[in-house]
Amino acid sequence: MFPEIEFNRIKRLPPYIFAQINDLKMSERHAGRDIIDLSMGNPDGDTPQAIIDKAVEVFQRPRTHRYSASKGIFKLREAIARWYERRYGVTIDPDTEAIAAIGSKDGYAHLTLAITDPGDLAVVPDPSYPIHAYGVIIAGGNVVRVKLSPNEDFFQNLVRAIRESTPKPKFVVVNFPNNPTTATVDLEFYKKLVALAKQERFYVISDIAYADICFGDFKTPSIMQVEGAKDVAVETFTLSKSYNMAGWRMGFVVGNQRLIGALAKMKSYYDYGVHTAIQVAAIEALNNHDDDVEKIRQMYESRMITLVDSFNRAGWVMERPKASMFVWAPIPEQYKEIGSFEFTKLLMTEAQIAVSPGIGFGPYGDDHVRIAFIENEERIRQAAKNVKEFFKREQLVPNSASNSYRKIIESV
Repeated sequence: MFPEIEFNRIKRLPPYIFAQINDLKMSERHAGRDIIDLSMGNPDGDTPQAIIDKAVEVFQRPRTHRYSASKGIFKLREAIARWYERRYGVTIDPDTEAIAAIGSKDGYAHLTLAITDPGDLAVVPDPSYPIHAYGVIIAGGNVVRVKLSPNEDFFQNLVRAIRESTPKPKFVVVNFPNNPTTATVDLEFYKKLVALAKQERFYVISDIAYADICFGDFKTPSIMQVEGAKDVAVETFTLSKSYNMAGWRMGFVVGNQRLIGALAKMKSYYDYGVHTAIQVAAIEALNNHDDDVEKIRQMYESRMITLVDSFNRAGWVMERPKASMFVWAPIPEQYKEIGSFEFTKLLMTEAQIAVSPGIGFGPYGDDHVRIAFIENEERIRQAAKNVKEFFKREQLVPNSASNSYRKIIESV
């Protein structure tokens, strides 16, 4: 018999808990149950028609079916630079400080692969989007998780972790508005972070995927607005949320020339970039569709208000976030002992709604679930009604599965 060969990198990755939730959702739907899906951060709206039309036009040009450029065609990188100038008053060199990516997730994953040596340390918020931690682990590095909570000073937690870590971290990851917690920061936070990075000698990777989805008077700042930020930092962005282009897989990274150069070299080995037609459509989006971004933002704000208010009336207490397409909802007190995974399963089977368990975003997330604004307001109100009826029935099914998952990810 052929001997079993170990795949140690894969062994460091826990089961992808969101795939398990998706399997349960599909099982429930196949059984004829109407599951209201509030789990994935997957926009349900249409891409603006002019962006689609531009892609179709370019798809019809025979020469565009050849390999494209892995770092992005120059006119796209110019559009990225103009977008930063318009949004943040920041000058970006399209030749050396900007690179297109197959979504910001791809940009981040390939960047960590390019700059992480075996045994390197990265500091990552917890809870966080899974690739922020596991991109480092896949690259052979190690992660220090820093608790991100409204009840604690995240920056002070960050300083403590950086100064107490051995070896010293090579880079720090930040993501604001945060997925999943919806936490936000002001420009002063980035000023302090850039100063700390220069003092302690580490790089910063800032993910602002939800920068455009802000509510009320809040506006997302960019770390690139800080003088000297490009000495130590890069920033990732995606067109997925702002332009309803999730399936198009289009994003970019800007900032520090050395990091951008490392990513460009890595990508030159891995891919030829997205199809030229999609890159041209991205140029159309970045240059001409601020009005559509505002319409999408308004739609999410309306859904957010409907969801938070209707769920509060149903007896599930949660607060309105300042930004993102989620609410980070604390598990009701009477269900906390079963953990977020089992509570999510309970909501699926007893209230016919799908949410994301907080444990999937890290050990510190197990007392929350993430709820996405990806259904229309009528469906959101129905979800609140289902929750209210579920709470009235007072069903509780203890199980240790969530604690088992916690042990797996804490061992990584």
